[in-house]
Amino acid sequence: LGLDMEELEEIEEDAGLGNGGLGRLAAGAFPSQSSPWHIPGRSPGLGVPVTALTPSRQVEEADDWLRHGNPWEKARPEYMLPVHFYGRLEQTATGTKWVDTQVVLALPYDTPVPGYMNNTVNTMRLWSARAPNDFNLRDFNVGDYIQAVLDRNLAENISRVLYPNDNFFEGKELRLKQEYFVVAATLQDIIRRFKASKFGSTDSVRTVFDSFPDQVAIQLNDTHPAMAIPELMRIFVDIEKLPWNKAWDITKQTFAYTNHTVLPEALERWPVDLVEKLLPRHLQIIYEINQRHLDHIAFLFPNNVDRLRRMSLIEEGGTKRINMAHLCIVGSHAVNGVAKIHSEIVKTQVFKDFAELEPEKFQNKTNGITPRRWRLLFNPGLAELIAEKIGEDYVRDLSQLTKLHEFVDDDLFIREVAKVKQENKVKFAQYLEKEYKVKINPSAMFDVHVKRIHEYKRQLMNCLHIVTMYNRIRRDPAKLFVPRTVIIGGKAAPGYHMAKMIIKLINAVAQVVNNDPVVGNKLKVIFLENYRVSLAEKVIPATDLSEQISTAGTEASGTGNMKFMLNGALTIGTMDGANVEMAEEAGEENLFIFGMRVEDVTELDRAGYKAQEYYDRLPELKQAIDQIKSGFFSPKEPDLFKDVVNMLFHHDRFKVFADYEPYVKCQEKVSELYLNSKAWTKMVIRNIAAAGKFSSDRTIKEYARDIWHVEPSDLKIPPPNEPRDAAEDKTPNGTAA
Repeated sequence: LGLDMEELEEIEEDAGLGNGGLGRLAAGAFPSQSSPWHIPGRSPGLGVPVTALTPSRQVEEADDWLRHGNPWEKARPEYMLPVHFYGRLEQTATGTKWVDTQVVLALPYDTPVPGYMNNTVNTMRLWSARAPNDFNLRDFNVGDYIQAVLDRNLAENISRVLYPNDNFFEGKELRLKQEYFVVAATLQDIIRRFKASKFGSTDSVRTVFDSFPDQVAIQLNDTHPAMAIPELMRIFVDIEKLPWNKAWDITKQTFAYTNHTVLPEALERWPVDLVEKLLPRHLQIIYEINQRHLDHIAFLFPNNVDRLRRMSLIEEGGTKRINMAHLCIVGSHAVNGVAKIHSEIVKTQVFKDFAELEPEKFQNKTNGITPRRWRLLFNPGLAELIAEKIGEDYVRDLSQLTKLHEFVDDDLFIREVAKVKQENKVKFAQYLEKEYKVKINPSAMFDVHVKRIHEYKRQLMNCLHIVTMYNRIRRDPAKLFVPRTVIIGGKAAPGYHMAKMIIKLINAVAQVVNNDPVVGNKLKVIFLENYRVSLAEKVIPATDLSEQISTAGTEASGTGNMKFMLNGALTIGTMDGANVEMAEEAGEENLFIFGMRVEDVTELDRAGYKAQEYYDRLPELKQAIDQIKSGFFSPKEPDLFKDVVNMLFHHDRFKVFADYEPYVKCQEKVSELYLNSKAWTKMVIRNIAAAGKFSSDRTIKEYARDIWHVEPSDLKIPPPNEPRDAAEDKTPNGTAA
């Protein structure tokens, strides 16, 4: 048709499959079930638009990625299912009945997720809310036509917008509705498929559920789908009439829970009143689960009231709340963190009481990224270069990258790796000049910090380093300075004032730095608008230095760190999240590690963190803070950043000042190495060679074996036009994950 494929790809909007770590992780892990492993599975979710951003400050706007329809998905109205809300409970001779409910229909849309060159296709099923035809018909009949139509819209709001928060809990009724909606529809779907599939049963429809956990594994991706636990119990007890103990045993064997954050403000704690209004039967079931759980604890630890309080699913005092993480732990047979250090914190700090009770339940599954997208697709130059040296199989088995260690001293390979990086930088520099009208020097170091904007990720510390570099250049313009382009990108949750102020500050600093003739080409600062997957695909291959500088003990894992490592960037980072394992794999000497460790942070908390002491002791820090405070970067509004400065002195849980000095010194080492192109590139090659562990293929294989109890198979299925009998004889039975 004379169309350019690349241009078409640019026009197509990114799918709104979540924001921040959770959505990206799911979107990255799911393809690994299709390839290289054949693990039959469905990934349920909501089909919703998501929000976007920003110029010098963040401005949200509707990002309706489904506006023009989605050619990759197929509506499946034949599998539409009812989901119930509100209503009341009736006690009958046959048990509790949930009656007078409001019904919303869940319409499934299926998107195929093809494996890589293996003819395996899994399904991502998204649910859209639809009002039933007789919805509020009473209003309609008595003449309140308008109200009836408005109420239909209200019902369909469930899948109209995704809450744009990651790492922050917002206890809104609509959010709970969304969480239950996706859970209820998915579980009905699972039960329907279980009953319809024989698995050796001679019944036309199966009614015995003993083999349910052998055929179905449900992984709870954080606590957002936690209502699945009481919902499955409701189905088993109220509808299928199973005895409680049997239903509970099957439920526990079916569910496993992945914890994704240790930040207290991110943990879901739903008010009892809200759950009682929206899902009265589920609250009753949660109370029953809790009672039996506490009876067990009381038996094991008699007279220990404090332990009962700590381990209860219900938090008393003030507003009564349900601790959803506790519900997930009690209702699952396995609990895991997403990096070694995070899993250890989960076990020894966050859920210590539970881990003491059932230590065998707690595991680690370090996150991974899909190498097909994050290397092959958008960094073809590097992918081809590596394939020439070690063959193409590494795309299916990333551990083969260790073979690159043989070429660390190969001068030709070193030059070729550096050349690919330079080509990627030139391409990205052209994009930046076009979009941001800032002239970029492609030979400058590209220093990149892209992720959600949050205090714990410490974009503020990066900003203070920018101001420090700026002051050093102005103090001595003639001194040798390694040119840098600092690129920061990410979105803030719409209600997160401090994160939005951080975006404003970065843009204000950029405005001054980029227009100072004394600085010239030595330092440029760019804030990337509307950071998203398609932009990540442009910036990551062009990055020299990857910033992973969260306070030790706050980042569960991170996956951006892995993407940069795989694409030839060096990492400056703290010993946090997956950085720890990256340093283990590559050797700490091949990363720029600085700052406090988890035990140092704990000790500083114990002793008391005093920001003022660092400010008084470090002249460059004092100068930078004074400039921000005095309005040097915001002359028209001198007090603009007083909230930021006030937070840094009095309410900084993430201790920016404590790591400022080691961070700046570590950055000096980065600049020094960057001057030696050969030594820098050798370190890059060592990092790429050590990145094999961080494939989502390895992660999914571990989940499959250790949690879902299914053996992954990398057998290639023949294409549809070839007979399958030979392959089928060798293919193991799968578990629906």
